[in-house]
Amino acid sequence: MDWLKKLPVVGPLVGRLMETHAWRSYETLERVHWARLAAAITFLSFLALFPLIAVGAAVGAALLSDQQLHKIEKQLAEQVPGISDQLGIGNLVDHAGTVGLVAGALLLFTGIGWVGSMRDCLLAVWEKDDTEKGNPVVRKLKDAGLLLGLGGAALATLAVTTIGSTAIGWTAEQIGIPENGVGGVLLQVAALLVAVGADFLLLLYMLTLLPGVEPPRHRLVVAGLVGAVGFELLKLLLGSYMKGVASKSMYGAFGVPIALLLWINFSAKLLLVCAAWTATPERDGEDAPADGTDAPAGGTDGSPADKGAPAGNPSVNGGGGGAPGRAAASAG
Repeated sequence: MDWLKKLPVVGPLVGRLMETHAWRSYETLERVHWARLAAAITFLSFLALFPLIAVGAAVGAALLSDQQLHKIEKQLAEQVPGISDQLGIGNLVDHAGTVGLVAGALLLFTGIGWVGSMRDCLLAVWEKDDTEKGNPVVRKLKDAGLLLGLGGAALATLAVTTIGSTAIGWTAEQIGIPENGVGGVLLQVAALLVAVGADFLLLLYMLTLLPGVEPPRHRLVVAGLVGAVGFELLKLLLGSYMKGVASKSMYGAFGVPIALLLWINFSAKLLLVCAAWTATPERDGEDAPADGTDAPAGGTDGSPADKGAPAGNPSVNGGGGGAPGRAAASAG
């Protein structure tokens, strides 16, 4: 697209746009075929969603009260705009006690496989292969730990959102702020900020611990904020659209699954955009050290970098100096 830079008037603007980090992140996405990665994440997440909810509900039924469980159920349903009342999450939670030990183990195995697949997709954005070798049983146990950590992070974000929304509502009642006035709008904005903060914490986990990468801190913070705000905006803007898709008579019984697939796909693409933001260097040839701080393209002492050292992305745990990922090879 270099020819656009030569156009009168708009050429300089295009040139400046193509030098931004956002544009380079988009080039990273195109290079790793992000549409395919989003499709893979969508399919895998759709298959693993309800088994994971069933396992989580079974654990919650054993540890939480009915009131606490229904609060979590309500918050979980609100994460899928427009079709939450048609997903039947309540029925799944109500029958969580019927999930036996063997069935729970099988469902947990599905979730562990999802973790491994998600890690591969996120590492593809970094143009890295998962080079960590070892006992496959140990790998599965590590993935199980990551899955439990992700579940804990998701539960924590739901708790933060619930507590924040409850506190804001209680404050509004005590002060007597009308819902339709300026004060009501400010309270809604405050509730939105609480939700953004919870989403931000969850994204930090998914962008670092899940793929096992250490991006620079400032890029991680920006990506987390963009993803958190983007996710809440998706929920606000796509609610009526998702409800319309689910209710279309032409889809018949497939309306709700199609709407759910669309929502997962939108969320997957947003996650990949955030991952690309963290994986894309600030400048061509930049390589950040493992401590998460940016470093110049040359050596640590200010001298030029070794000629034999390839330029790459920030460090990947366990990645070492391995070969580039399959996505990079296909793009080359």
